[in-house]
Amino acid sequence: MITVTKEAAAQIQASAKQSQSEGLPLRIACQRNDKGGLKYALGFADVEHDEDLHFNSEGIDIVVAPTSFDLVNTMVIDYVELDSGEKDFIFKNPNDPNFAPPKQ
Repeated sequence: MITVTKEAAAQIQASAKQSQSEGLPLRIACQRNDKGGLKYALGFADVEHDEDLHFNSEGIDIVVAPTSFDLVNTMVIDYVELDSGEKDFIFKNPNDPNFAPPKQ
């Protein structure tokens, strides 16, 4: 299961509209980098494969290749304001060795 926050869903929908990709699912890809951390890619899927896994969170249709699933299962995608004042997507992923849960 992959969870998208309301803030991330709103930004994904705005990006789909801006890029004329409305109605296309969001593809999430992930792979390990040389140091063992995770590298993510997001994009709208104009091609789907029979083996793709499908999810829905906050009205966002998500597709993931089986090769990425174990790396992104239980991940939360959020859209937040960073220290620099800019907004960006962040990946809260307990499968990433560099993940630190938010402090309560």
